[in-house]
Amino acid sequence: MKVLQFTIPVPHDKSVIAEKVCQAHHYPYLHRHKEIQITWIQKGEGTLIVGNNMHDYQPGDMFLIGANMPHVFKSNPEYFVPNSGKRIEALTIFFNFDGVLSHMFNLPEMKHSAHFIQQHQQGFKLPDHLTYKVSEAMLLLQKENGPDQLIAFFNLIKYLTAIKTKLDPLSTYGNLPEITENEGIRIGNIYNYIIQHYGEDITLEDVAKVAFMTPESFCRYFKKHTGHTFVAFLNEVRINEACKKLINHRFETINTIAYKCGFKSITNFNRVFKLIIRNSPRGYLDNYHNNIVRLSRTAS
Repeated sequence: MKVLQFTIPVPHDKSVIAEKVCQAHHYPYLHRHKEIQITWIQKGEGTLIVGNNMHDYQPGDMFLIGANMPHVFKSNPEYFVPNSGKRIEALTIFFNFDGVLSHMFNLPEMKHSAHFIQQHQQGFKLPDHLTYKVSEAMLLLQKENGPDQLIAFFNLIKYLTAIKTKLDPLSTYGNLPEITENEGIRIGNIYNYIIQHYGEDITLEDVAKVAFMTPESFCRYFKKHTGHTFVAFLNEVRINEACKKLINHRFETINTIAYKCGFKSITNFNRVFKLIIRNSPRGYLDNYHNNIVRLSRTAS
């Protein structure tokens, strides 16, 4: 993976871009661009990496990603299997807060919206209760042209800035040093290797070779540019994958999931899981099922 500096192609007659993708998998390279993006996952599952953090995504999820934040929607491995029949769909809205729209956000009436966007440059996942209204605004924005498209954009921003709940940032990347393109290529390759081999017995020496570094130099480099130690990041990848397998019922037992995710003992798996998730694997699964039941009762 590379951190590529993208330039989103903006037509001369548009201030906001709506892009719908329907393909085998998401764009697989770590990249960044000056536009803020709001992405609605309509089909597909995987892991979103933003800055130095990772998050699961599934159909219905919506994310706001700040300007110049390195990110990649990494589709699950099965989406890369030839002739698998797997497809992803997503709708993304791009807008440049500091570009042609800057005059609009400088208006007194937009002061609150501008402050909200500036406060959340690290991005966030939209609360579930807002996704219906936001998805309607996104679909309308995609459909409309001219002044009507701007009206739809105003409504989209209005729904976002009306959020009252606490929003956890997608990344703490803002506290880390700037990443050059060459550094981004190296870090991207490291991320890619770990994500592809998390279920194996990965050693520090293995990953250091991918980065063309000595183990000692690699440890310092990785910590400086990601905020994680190698072991901490590897454990997060493994626990992230374990959570997916738990709720998807892909394996019969928790023990099987632990070993499939690279843990050599169930004791260590339980300890690391509780450290990262703040709950036991069984407690996490019970909470998930309870939430599903609660949501189904609310819907009915």
